[in-house]
Amino acid sequence: MLRGPRLSVLMCLALYVSQGWCGCVEVDSRTEAVTGHGFKLGCISCKRRGEVAASAYVEWYFQAKGESDFVQIYEYRDQTPAILHEQFLERLAWNGSKRTDDLQDGSLYILNVTLNDTGTYRCHFYRTLFLHIQEHHTNATKLVQLSVVEEANRELTSIISEVFMYLCIVGFQVGIVLVLVLCYKKTAAAARESEREKEPLDSKDNCAGIQVDE
Repeated sequence: MLRGPRLSVLMCLALYVSQGWCGCVEVDSRTEAVTGHGFKLGCISCKRRGEVAASAYVEWYFQAKGESDFVQIYEYRDQTPAILHEQFLERLAWNGSKRTDDLQDGSLYILNVTLNDTGTYRCHFYRTLFLHIQEHHTNATKLVQLSVVEEANRELTSIISEVFMYLCIVGFQVGIVLVLVLCYKKTAAAARESEREKEPLDSKDNCAGIQVDE
């Protein structure tokens, strides 16, 4: 049973995790999608003061390739999603924080990506911190430059790993062949050695037989 300082540390860690004061990492979104597939538009804005209660809502805007203006395409407020542009009707799904008003992940998921989805996406976080004396409002903006291609481009690391895998397979097979050849040679040499050892014994037996006959 844990007692004293160790128990206190574990209780503090459990409280730290349960309150959601850790585990938020701001990771950039991927920027290449493939037509006909789904794609996650990543947008994470971590709350800097984890111990403070807060609420947030998220708005997404889209600037098509070759256009100069952004149009609002999505809003997530009070745990309620709303698609606001006909180009994305029935193709956007919330992929961010669930069952909370204290949003830190405002990611979207695009269904059935098309070439027309190429462009710049802008994600706005509007957060309210409920301090003891007053409320404090903060904003955060993330941009995603999305390129849509008809076929996925293979990354160099993927190609290298695949080549390495094939080399390992070939090397393994060659190694098996060499082991079999060596085993065969050793077996054949042992058989010849056994035959040579038997020849003197047979000669002595023959000689002994002749002497007895005389």
